[in-house]
Amino acid sequence: MTHFLVIANETAASTTLRDRLREEVGTDDRVTVIAPVNEPNQGYVVYEDTRRASSGRRLEKTLKRLREAGVTAHGFVVDTGPVQAAKDALAQLEPAVDEIIVSTHGPERSGWMRRDVVEEIKRIAGAIPVEHVTVESDEEEATNVLVVANQTVLSEELLDRIRARAGKGKAAFLIVAPQSDDEEHSDADRRLRRALSELRGEGIDAHGQIVHPDPYTAAMHVVNDERVDEIIISTFPGEKSGWLRRDLVDRVRKDTKLPVDHVISPMRQKVEA
Repeated sequence: MTHFLVIANETAASTTLRDRLREEVGTDDRVTVIAPVNEPNQGYVVYEDTRRASSGRRLEKTLKRLREAGVTAHGFVVDTGPVQAAKDALAQLEPAVDEIIVSTHGPERSGWMRRDVVEEIKRIAGAIPVEHVTVESDEEEATNVLVVANQTVLSEELLDRIRARAGKGKAAFLIVAPQSDDEEHSDADRRLRRALSELRGEGIDAHGQIVHPDPYTAAMHVVNDERVDEIIISTFPGEKSGWLRRDLVDRVRKDTKLPVDHVISPMRQKVEA
């Protein structure tokens, strides 16, 4: 019997990884899949359960397919990074791990690749062989859309744009709200929670966090930490928007080389509840 340790998160349910496991793993072998939750390095996660739930759904889909193929498989969602997850698994799993498979997106899309995760896992694995499976694209995979918005996060213009994008195809939305230095954390938090609650109530996969007050820095942190396929930036009109005066949209578009959709939301009089 060979005991395979699989480290995967966003690609855990990919056809590429499932096909590779079917080729490699025999019916007498054992597979343990570890899905590290991609907690961001920056920011306060408002719905911290949503990342774990998404990882859990991908994990269960993978385990189900492996078991249907006659492979003994189980797995865990863990709250550590991929390197620490591999280190813990090597120390704790019984029987001992014989081979490791790490699954990521390609270097252009993968935060793990940008952080040299595969090389770090090879280092801690020692003599245990490590195989790297690269998933370039998968028809079952959701598009990851980063939304940058703060005071306009509840605007109908932005919410309608998110709804329209969700209607075009499977997508998951991470809304980051750069909190202004001159506003209370509770105000930004309340707006973001309301937006997420409304979207999730409509069945849209959305989660969010309060982040670095500079929107450019906040966006670049997210793009560096995890996979982002598209970006939506929501601002007030030019003459009212400090973000536009700092050329935010063009800077993010140029430096990320990703599609950036700009939503303009007019300023409206506040209504006290």
